[in-house]
Amino acid sequence: MLIKTYGSAVFGVNALTITIEVSISAGTRYHIVGLPDNAIKESLRRIESAIQSAGLRMPRQKIVINLAPADIRKEGSSYDLPIAIGILAASGQLEADKIGDFFIMGELSLDGGLQAIKGALPISIQARQAGFKGFILPRDNSREAAIVNDLTIYGMRNLSDVIGFFNGTEQPAPVVVNTRDEFFNKVSSYAHDFSDVKGQENIKRALEIAAAGGHNLILIGPPGAGKTMLAKRLPTILPPLSLQEALETTKIHSVAGKLNAADSLMTERPFRSPHHTISDIALVGGGANPQPGEISLAHNGVLFLDELPEFKRSVLEVMRQPLEDRNVVISRAKISVEYPASFMLIASMNPCPCGFFNHPEKECTCMPGVVQKYLSKISGPLLDRIDLHVEVTPVDFDELTSTIETEKSSFIRERVISARQVQTERFNADQSIHYNAQMSPNMVRNICKIEESGQVLIKNAMEKLGLSARAYDRILKVSRTIADLAGSKDIALEHLAEAIHYRSLDRSSWSG
Repeated sequence: MLIKTYGSAVFGVNALTITIEVSISAGTRYHIVGLPDNAIKESLRRIESAIQSAGLRMPRQKIVINLAPADIRKEGSSYDLPIAIGILAASGQLEADKIGDFFIMGELSLDGGLQAIKGALPISIQARQAGFKGFILPRDNSREAAIVNDLTIYGMRNLSDVIGFFNGTEQPAPVVVNTRDEFFNKVSSYAHDFSDVKGQENIKRALEIAAAGGHNLILIGPPGAGKTMLAKRLPTILPPLSLQEALETTKIHSVAGKLNAADSLMTERPFRSPHHTISDIALVGGGANPQPGEISLAHNGVLFLDELPEFKRSVLEVMRQPLEDRNVVISRAKISVEYPASFMLIASMNPCPCGFFNHPEKECTCMPGVVQKYLSKISGPLLDRIDLHVEVTPVDFDELTSTIETEKSSFIRERVISARQVQTERFNADQSIHYNAQMSPNMVRNICKIEESGQVLIKNAMEKLGLSARAYDRILKVSRTIADLAGSKDIALEHLAEAIHYRSLDRSSWSG
């Protein structure tokens, strides 16, 4: 007897319908065809034990399982459940009337329990697009899948629950998530706040500018000056995720298997802070079975690289293209997948190995030339792509112990949102541009026009600091953001001067 069940394979952040065909006939061997990987080839051992744990029998006949389309590589253990249901239906132990109406996915334990799968959200979206009535999957993934409207989601604990559902002896309640309520109730919940930071008003100003225009930023300062503390609070002043952005971000984390069972929709902008020992593949994505890397997990949020010079140079250089294109393409001989990677890069570093170069009180103990060698670990092309270079100085005792309340993140966020609204109206005709940092060189020429006095100022700065054409564009973008925060239609001389000020690493004082 031939039975067809339906599942899905995930490629990048999208899914494809997979038909699982199960045929039982005279014979004694089991066969799985259709380009399965080792996890799928091993599945029959798990399936046999799970079926026996449910009180049913594994057929002792010839079983042929085909995963169609047969020319696409299938990976992972999430095909256990649809294969098991197909075997039970083909052997007459399960009613097959409703099987074709549902996507079925899940990994089986030996006792029949269902383990969580990756990519439940994109699979759920594909199930709706393909016209299926519902999606049966492990309970741990049910809330994640249930944010897709017009699709019935059943979260199951074990194989027995699924068998009971199809035989009509169990009537589980569908999992229902009100996507908009879930989103708007949690969209502004953060554990950190800028009011925790004493002093550092100039750094807060730079972070506000970065947040308003989506600019990349690097913080340079001695140990203990507050670089990490400030960076961790940046998401609290970024505009709230839109519902579309939340869905995009959730899809990526779903594919990577990073969502908790209690999560249905990501409502906070991601903040990713990988260790400096990370590999280039872990950062940008890839592997034998391509998975999203840290830059994609930071999509619509912040990627924080602490102690930037300690990262391997090869790791840092692979970010150059994603920083410009805001996506990353992972190409292999037989497959090419694309992951979005529109993130804000926030980096921090000590000015030298000992950490006290240019310190107002402590003396640097590094040998001559060591500072320049340390800074040269970060290439010029990468620094060019970082809009704001900000020096962080230690907080003095009086500021640290002050009882005066500092500005809360919510107030800064209001100014950032106002500036972003100006940019939204400005780029309304181009759906791919949302804020100033994303402007193309041609848009910079048209939008970031400056007066003759400003031309003289930036010309002198370029000659003195040796700035590149890319750095010139970046200065204009930052000055446009500063003007937006000030509510100014035009870029004034003071806006341009402040933008030039945020090019610390281009100055001769950092030559070592």
